[in-house]
This record gives sequence, C-alpha cells and structure tokens, in this order.
Amino acid sequence: MIRRRANSAGANGAGAEDSERPARDAVPAYQRALGLLVRREHSATELKRKLRGKGVEADELDTALETLQRQGFQDDRRYALALLRSRASAGQGPVRIRAELRMNGVPADDVDAAFEAAEADGLDWPKLAARVAARFLPMLSAARGPEIQKQRHKALTFLLRRGFPNEIARQALVAHGNTNTADDESLL
Repeated sequence: MIRRRANSAGANGAGAEDSERPARDAVPAYQRALGLLVRREHSATELKRKLRGKGVEADELDTALETLQRQGFQDDRRYALALLRSRASAGQGPVRIRAELRMNGVPADDVDAAFEAAEADGLDWPKLAARVAARFLPMLSAARGPEIQKQRHKALTFLLRRGFPNEIARQALVAHGNTNTADDESLL
C-alpha cells in the first residue's frame, strides 16, 4: 500500500508522484455542475447543495451557476416543469409535487408557471386521480358489508398520500361509483 502525503515530499521523493497528478479539487465548479446537468435537470439549490458537498467554494459556485443560467443550461422553471411531468406521469398529485419542488428550492413563481404550462398542455388532475384510483376498483367492487367502508377509506388515504387534494380524491372515487355523498362524511 502506498501512502501519499498531501503537501510534503518524503525523504524518498514519494511526494513527487502526487504533484504530477491533477488534484480532484482542480475540476472547476462549472465543469462539475455541467456534468450533473448533463444527466438530468437540477434546481439551482440542488446544484449548490451537491457541489458544496464536494468542497466547491461558495464564490466559485455562484459564478459557475450564474454562467450556467446565462447560457441556458440551468433553469429552475424548466426543472420544475420536467419534475412535474415526471411525477404526474408516475401518478403523483399536485400537493406532493409542489412540496418536492419547494424542498428543492424552486421559487414559487417558477412552480406556478410550471403548473400553468402543464395544465395548458392538458394535464388534468381529476382525470389523473381517477386513473390512480382505478387500481382500487376490483377491491371496491368485491367488498361487501363493513369491508366496503374499509376499502373506500384505504383508497381515499392512498390518493391523499399520493398528493391529491381531498376534493379531487373524493371526486375520483365518485367517478368510479365507489362512494356516495351520504358516505363521504364518514371518510373524513
């Protein structure tokens, strides 16, 4: 096993090998950030968090991020729209998606713009919720007696955990004929 010292050469000159290799930290913040963006979209906050974890200095990071944004390689609005479409296609609702975007540091106006663009392109939250609720149709159809209430509750809580607002989740179950307004109050 060869031991290497960071800034000192040993008596036998072992430190000379170290000086010939480029230091890992020598990779500029711009190149590191660009490498991350090539793989997938990232929010500015995500990039900062990842690059700080790799030891990139704050001033170098800010400069790199400004350059990437100016060149159009990093855009929080585009990131928000990409994440929204990806999560919606996986059956997640707007509440959960908004929370994830907030967690990733996307500004509220970019989040709102992404939702408006997606909905203008035809994203329909009630239809999506109905599609997700359809997986419960066989269980709800087969349930009898007190089991019906249990299955309805299970379907409703699943939709709520997926990020659909209460009203949309209830509408999705009504759309499949799996609940009625008399039973709705007991699902709270």
